Amino acid sequence: MSKRIDSTPKADGFRMPGEFEPQQQIFMIWPERPDNWRDGGKPAQKAFVDVAKAISEFAEMTMLVSASQYQVARKMLPPQIRVIEMSSNDSWVRDCGPTFVINDKGGIRGVDWKFNAWGGLFDGLYFPWDQDDLIARKICDMERIDTYRTEDFVLEGGSIHVDGEGTVMTTEMCLLSPGRNPHMSREQIENMLKDHLNIEKVIWVKDGIDPEETNGHIDDVACFVRPGEVACIWTDNKEDPFYETCMEAYETLKEATDAKGRKLKVHKLTMPEVPVTIKGDFAIDEVEGTIPREDGDICIASYMNFLIVNDGVIVPQYGDRLDGLALEQIRDMFPDKKVVGVNTREIVYGGGNIHCITQQQPKV
Repeated sequence: MSKRIDSTPKADGFRMPGEFEPQQQIFMIWPERPDNWRDGGKPAQKAFVDVAKAISEFAEMTMLVSASQYQVARKMLPPQIRVIEMSSNDSWVRDCGPTFVINDKGGIRGVDWKFNAWGGLFDGLYFPWDQDDLIARKICDMERIDTYRTEDFVLEGGSIHVDGEGTVMTTEMCLLSPGRNPHMSREQIENMLKDHLNIEKVIWVKDGIDPEETNGHIDDVACFVRPGEVACIWTDNKEDPFYETCMEAYETLKEATDAKGRKLKVHKLTMPEVPVTIKGDFAIDEVEGTIPREDGDICIASYMNFLIVNDGVIVPQYGDRLDGLALEQIRDMFPDKKVVGVNTREIVYGGGNIHCITQQQPKV
């Protein structure tokens, strides 16, 4: 049995490890929502299968699937990938799943953040989000892992990156947005992060590149490569819609120090040459309360939204001229890992990417 703990990870000696630390398994949620994924989710499902297969080379892989799609997913996924029936509202397990914390005695627990679909009734993306808000607890129950629940604090996993040594990166655009925790000051939000991730220092990047959907998650902008080193999105093209954000983020990180007082080494990671856009007539159901996809809409296509998983790094590809350069730059950052590119245009059309659709459980 797993139980809820009325304490904090910091008080109990648990910390969130860096993504580059050893991992036991990866969770994903099967896409099917017809008002988000085009053509009833069929093209996205193929892309999710490709991502899951790539991950399964480096860690155990669990796909969570609704009852109606269980047989479809089981048939499409190879036998080494575990398929578990679980209800959800959509497929963003990074944001609604648990943030796992570990201690140095082989213990593991989950932080069950309150989830409100990226802004609740203020500017959230769908209603209801009740099943997504249960995902973290269900995963931890399934794995018999005790949890901490932040009933009065909203957070998504894609809005934070940690170095495992006391530092977290996040964006002001997301964590200070009025749809999350308007009752809390910046200092109170920092204290929640310190208590629940067991960190000492918050590095605030001003903006993300996704103001409309996630309110600018950090995982499209920057991540820790290892302690003392970060990757940051970059473009020299002043016409790029994300040029200013790239520059600002890079300058912030170049000047930043981590919890141990180290000045960060910053690696540049290219943006795609051509922005990914919605083209033509996308067969997506329009329902009240969700954002329609319209011809010409710019999608949030960043190579930064990769997943580090043990000896591998799974990287988005878009059929762009700079796909190869992105893989090369990431190989330079991770010389001891196998870098695998997966075409994720269909996932981008739905509003996210590889990091957004995965959540790792650390190895203890």
